This record gives sequence, C-alpha cells and structure tokens, in this order.
Amino acid sequence: MGEQTETNHDAGAAMDYPEHEKTFNLFLALTKWGTVATAALLIAMAFGFFAGGGLFGGIIVFVLLMIVSRFVL
Repeated sequence: MGEQTETNHDAGAAMDYPEHEKTFNLFLALTKWGTVATAALLIAMAFGFFAGGGLFGGIIVFVLLMIVSRFVL
C-alpha cells in the first residue's frame, strides 16, 4: 500500500507528431474559414439591410463573397 514508484517527469509522454500536425492544420483551416464566413455574412447583411438589396440580394452577395474568397485564399 505504501509502495512508491519512481516516475521520470523529464522524459514526458511520447508524442504523435503527425496527428498533432493534422489537428493543428484543421484548427487553422476552421479558424480561417470561420473568420471569412463571418466577415462575408456581415457584409451581406449590410448590403441586404442598408443598401436595399433585401434578403435575396444579401444571399447572393454572401455566396459571391464565399466563392471569391475560395479562389483568393
């Protein structure tokens, strides 16, 4: 019950670097496209509400912005 075991904390656990890199790249991609989609949505809402484009005009602007950003980024 009172038996102690030696633990080497300096060595650390073995890392799965390829899996770590895949996860990090997925995080970066989701962050990039989430930011692009949010910006496109705000621009489309501003066009639809303030420029008189209406709902369908805003949807068209959103889709066009996402298509353009796909080719630019």
